[in-house]
This record gives sequence, C-alpha cells and structure tokens, in this order.
Amino acid sequence: MLVLLPPSEGKAASGSGAPLEPGALSLPGLAAARAAVLDELVELCAGDEGKAREVLGLSEGLRGEVAKNAELRTAGARPAGEIYTGVLYDALGLATLDAAARERARAWLLVFSGLWGVVRVDDRIPSYRCSMGVKLPGLGALGAYWRTPMADVLPEAAGSGLVLDLRSAAYAAAWKPKGEVAGRTATVRVLHAPTRKVVSHFNKATKGRIVRSLLEAGDAPASPAELVVALRDLGYVVEGGAPGKAGKAWQLDVLVDEIH
Repeated sequence: MLVLLPPSEGKAASGSGAPLEPGALSLPGLAAARAAVLDELVELCAGDEGKAREVLGLSEGLRGEVAKNAELRTAGARPAGEIYTGVLYDALGLATLDAAARERARAWLLVFSGLWGVVRVDDRIPSYRCSMGVKLPGLGALGAYWRTPMADVLPEAAGSGLVLDLRSAAYAAAWKPKGEVAGRTATVRVLHAPTRKVVSHFNKATKGRIVRSLLEAGDAPASPAELVVALRDLGYVVEGGAPGKAGKAWQLDVLVDEIH
C-alpha cells in the first residue's frame, strides 16, 4: 500500500542536526532531478532577494525564507515527518503513533515536494520553501518538470498494491497514475455532510485522521474496494465506487459532520 500526501506550506525549523545527504534519500531514481532543482533554488536564493521572492511567490514578511533556501546544503536536517506541519500532519500525529504504526508509516507514506519530488517520512531533509506551483527560471514549472522522472520511478514504488492518493491538485500534477496502476488507485474527497461542500479544514484534518486510522489498524487494504470496506469498518461514511471504465482511479467521498 502506498499513500500519497501533499507537503505543508509551513514547516518546522531545520534544527541543529547533520546537514542533508542527498544520496541517502529514498527513491534514488529521482536523485538527478533533485540535484537540478536544489542547485537552481540555492543559486536563485543566494542572489537577488527580490527576484527570488517574486519567483517563489513570497511576501515581504517571508523574506527570511529566501535566506533559508540559500543555506539548504549546510542547514541541519530532520526526518521529513518532523519537518512538515499543519492541519493534515497535526491530525496524522506521526510522533504519537506506536512503534508498529510508525514502521508502517515509513513504508506506506510518500510526501510530494516541489524541491525533492517525493520523500518518505524518515528521509532527513532541511526546512525549505518551494511549492510545486513555482516556476524556476531555468527548469520551468515544477509540476511539469517532475512528470518525466516520476513516470519512471513512481510505478515501481507503487508495487502491486493499493495507491491511496490524498494529494492536492498542484501536487497531483507531478504524477498521474496510469493504466493498471490507476485501476488500483483511490482518490478521496472530504465533504461537509450538511452542505456536501469541500471545506479546507475538514478536508485536511479528515485526511490526516484517515491515514492515522489505517496506520493504527495495521491491515493494508489491497484494493480500492477493500479500502471502502476498511474505512467503513473504521467508522467513516464513504460514498462512491468503481469507475465506469478500466484504467481509471476510484473516486471516493468521505462525509463528515464535524472535526473532533
């Protein structure tokens, strides 16, 4: 089972640990692409601050993020699961999982990133600022840039099991499961039950809770159909089902009344 997550806009501080070791990151097939993005981002942020803020879409109040990016090679690194923060990651609560669930998190979870492509939660990275929506002067739009290396690496990472895709649209642009992999992929939309509308806080928090519930339950659903059963057994209200044609992802709606 593979769970695809977006990163968080805000991130914890890098801390004082050892710096990044690019060769130690998971999915080494992405190493060359990562190096190219890292090189351009560091060069951009070490130069004209105004240009860097414009490219990265940062306000004056976030100018410190430019200096942080300029020092990515020497900054302390921490597990990605500690770097990413925000509503989804607060609800997921990686630090409070028991040992068995944490081990499943290391195996199941992939976090998408404009800078790294994807990382596992135990990959050590520094804090950074570079969304998938950024268009670097040399490499272009990162969502498009990552499609070619992802197309080679991600199907292998997906193996033969379920792919649970919880990414936001910007990060979904970097890799779209196709063919046989798409047929065992499920996307999830969280709806506020009384209004049947997507509400950002409900969406992010519930996705975090869903992932935590699956990690704690322990048995990985082998298919989208098994995922529906598993989520209902865990108390979630799930609608949706198989697509109308082969090679398409399942689209599931999870209905919630409130976040608790």
